[in-house]
Amino acid sequence: MIYPPTRRSDQVDLLHGEEVADPYRWLEDTESPETRAWIDAQNEVTAGLLAAAATRADIEQRLTELWDYPKYGVPSEEGGRWFQSRQIGLADQPCLYVMDSPDDEGRVLLDPNTMSADGTVAVGNMAVSDDGSLLAYGTSAAGSDWVTWHVRRVDDGTELDDVVEWAKFSTASWLKDGSGFFYNSAQRPEQGAELLAKTGRLSVRFHRLGSSGDSDPVIFERPDEPEAFPSARVTEDGRWLLVSVGLGSRPETELYAREATNPDAPWLAVIDKRVSSNMVVTNVGDDLIIVTDRDATRFRVVRVSVHDPGHWTELIAEATDTLSGAVNFGGRLVCHYMHDATSRLRVFELDGTFVREIELPSGSAVIGLSGSEKSQLMHVQLTGFTDSGSTWSHRLDTGETERVRAPGCPIDPDLFVTEQVFVTSDDGTQVPMFLTHRRDVEPTGEVPTMLYAYGGFGIPMMPAFSVFRAVWVERGGLLAVACLRGGGEYGREWHDAGRLANKQNVFDDFCACAKWLASSGWTRVGRLAINGGSNGGLLVGAVLTQHPELFGAAVPEVGVLDLLRFHKFTIGWAWTSDYGSPDNPEEYAWLRAYSPLHNVRAGTSYPPTLVMTGDHDDRVIPGHSFKFAAALQAAQGGDQPVVIRVETSAGHGLGKPTRKVIKERADVLAFCELALGVTRP
Repeated sequence: MIYPPTRRSDQVDLLHGEEVADPYRWLEDTESPETRAWIDAQNEVTAGLLAAAATRADIEQRLTELWDYPKYGVPSEEGGRWFQSRQIGLADQPCLYVMDSPDDEGRVLLDPNTMSADGTVAVGNMAVSDDGSLLAYGTSAAGSDWVTWHVRRVDDGTELDDVVEWAKFSTASWLKDGSGFFYNSAQRPEQGAELLAKTGRLSVRFHRLGSSGDSDPVIFERPDEPEAFPSARVTEDGRWLLVSVGLGSRPETELYAREATNPDAPWLAVIDKRVSSNMVVTNVGDDLIIVTDRDATRFRVVRVSVHDPGHWTELIAEATDTLSGAVNFGGRLVCHYMHDATSRLRVFELDGTFVREIELPSGSAVIGLSGSEKSQLMHVQLTGFTDSGSTWSHRLDTGETERVRAPGCPIDPDLFVTEQVFVTSDDGTQVPMFLTHRRDVEPTGEVPTMLYAYGGFGIPMMPAFSVFRAVWVERGGLLAVACLRGGGEYGREWHDAGRLANKQNVFDDFCACAKWLASSGWTRVGRLAINGGSNGGLLVGAVLTQHPELFGAAVPEVGVLDLLRFHKFTIGWAWTSDYGSPDNPEEYAWLRAYSPLHNVRAGTSYPPTLVMTGDHDDRVIPGHSFKFAAALQAAQGGDQPVVIRVETSAGHGLGKPTRKVIKERADVLAFCELALGVTRP
């Protein structure tokens, strides 16, 4: 491979007594003319390489065929109206429909596809007022995390003049009377620095309809803690405004309550110390029902009064399975548990008395729940590795469950098999891994295999469908999805075992899974590709630099790859809860030991690598990927390609239009087949 020349500067930082070279620092400035020219040149090389993949056109055609089906979200009710997200066929963005009943054809209330010519304006969070008359919705452009809130009338689709800019990581929660909503705001960055500037202090604000968003008052903030992360919600009965306060991405939270309609009412400290994770389910008068890991690493349900916060009453004890959340539907608690990373739903009375388990298809994962405290009808949306999304209804009063919408993707799930194995990591820990393949594919030792994982921030890897994965498996590949430490599959201890000083466990777990695959009879090193995004991109970068001999191809996407500077940009400071801070000498040593950028070794033979990012990623800035790709290209001691694909007008992934996603996924599959030497008739 002949790569575009990448200028090396003499930038050296002195970090805790160590000189650390950063010759590609200039690539952090995404918008500089030199960086833009570098992006164009790199994309040209990558396109040339992928053009050599004879199967790419077939892959894109098949992706397009399978993507062309209607995708329905779980229906929800507000004020006697029903709302549902639907993405018809190959539309770039899903639309919001309003209906008279959950199975009604309905009408389009909001169509993001009309908001931009290239489909890059997306709608993220939405909230309907209690009477069903008003919709608050947040738009973002080109994949940015910055959100602008708008308000629309449900009856006739009229757009109100209300516009609220510079929200971030925000939901909207309406007052009961529909007079306004609470949301999260961040300090506005300097003009031109929106994609790189460190995200300033977050606060909860209130927008009253008819007022200017610029004048929205701050309802809650912590000026003493600039990294505090507050979020607000109004209880369903409209009585309490609740604010949960974390510190960055730390799982521990504080909790405060105030009368929702009285801005002069005092804040009551329900939980004033960050020692546990606490998620409010509902309230019963002045009592809150909370899912917590306090004295229960796999979570339990407790009841506490806002006026007597020192007294906790346990309603549902910690179980062997991990409790990932609960909701109040029909005056009962519907609890979502994880059993070895697959879903279980159990129903309890509000006093904790067990009612029943809702039967779910084996090996499925819950991705949507809707219902209300006033209705006995709830809806559940399930997915799996070969289930593109089925919707079920359940009546809480009778226990009746019915599938109301079948999966829409035109694949036959009976042609595929999913199994779960447990891999022994270096220290004896048993790591779950899902394997999905075509029923007629046997372990020959030559099966092209894609290993995917995440391993961080307490996020579990559960069965999930994607057309991308379906095409890989349909074409005879093996899909392996590993549940590494650092995730949330087994509660707080599992998460803690893969963060901070324990982060190396995540990489060891992943490498153990790779070794198992290569020795199991399924595949071999030369037929094994690895893939992950964001924190999973860090995972791929770390194992690639630690053990390049274990893999036949690597695709790190939007990865956190410079662990010595991640905290200096956008929301990176929030991730020190999992990684540690480079400003702390002890934690710097952890980070320096596995930071992918700083562990690239000149003359090492790295496997074929496709680094991927978006030029508008303002969560993990593209400079991470730019610098890592440049370092790998310079260091490559073998003849395997190291290329980078930079998507334009795209961010971290959220809201990416279908047309871009299909081409991007076709490139990944084509690269992996080319790198692994897969030939097709």
